[in-house]
Amino acid sequence: MEKAENFKSGFVAIVGRPNVGKSTFLNRVVGQKIAIMSDKAQTTRNKIQGVYTTKDAQIVFLDTPGIHKPENKLDEYMDASALSSLREVEAVLFMVSATETRGAGDNYIIDQLKKVDVPVYLIINKIDEINPDKLLVIMDTYRKAYDWAEVFPISALRGNNVDELIGNLIDHLPEGPKYYPDDQVTDHPERFIVQEIVREKILENTRQEIPHSVAVYVESMKTNENGKVQIEASIIVDREGQKRIIIGKGGALLKYISIGARREIEKLLGSKVNLKLWIRVQSGWRDKDTALNNLGYSEKNDY
Repeated sequence: MEKAENFKSGFVAIVGRPNVGKSTFLNRVVGQKIAIMSDKAQTTRNKIQGVYTTKDAQIVFLDTPGIHKPENKLDEYMDASALSSLREVEAVLFMVSATETRGAGDNYIIDQLKKVDVPVYLIINKIDEINPDKLLVIMDTYRKAYDWAEVFPISALRGNNVDELIGNLIDHLPEGPKYYPDDQVTDHPERFIVQEIVREKILENTRQEIPHSVAVYVESMKTNENGKVQIEASIIVDREGQKRIIIGKGGALLKYISIGARREIEKLLGSKVNLKLWIRVQSGWRDKDTALNNLGYSEKNDY
């Protein structure tokens, strides 16, 4: 690892309840999509590492799954993954939504944060969606719960106060090495991001019953002699009924999902893509250790 004189670096975890904007924030900071975004809860399932680099500093962000009460082994994995990140970092960003009142889920996370020995920042996201007069009340509600290192109201979507937050983090980082090259924005392999893009398109286009019970696995990914990337991926669902929903009438929805995913994957790879999607029914996969391991939802397979 390269270490320049006076260069600062460190790891920063982003934690919070589901759907508070953690992935939106990370994508804005690194300048491109590396984490999928959706209005569905529990969108992020793995710790996503995003890398922000300047000539003087490098921050490696860990975007964690939203912490929530577990209902199955997949949920337990997601919570364990999020909480384990708190032991690996120089600072923690606890993100809440300005549009939601503080609740039991927030209090549970705050209790976990009280065991952390590093600075914890309170990040109030989505300030663009509320009346500014309400902000002081929200800040006061959370200030009573914990001794925050800093409090930053932001809009990850519009960029309000994001640069100021990054600057503050860099000011407080220790001197350290450059962990990743200047042009690297994530440590995840391309096939992981491809899987996530396909899953995002499913979340965007299906009913409420689908999101929590779908996974995507890239079976093969290779470039042919014409420079076109051939990708075959399996969509894993719990029930036959979910398979029929994703396929849609006459296969129309699956085709729409495939086209949307292919366009984003082509932007990611900078190449033409031929994407083939298959749907497999694997009943109860979220509670089966073997299935979770095969799909990457385990500590040893956590990309």
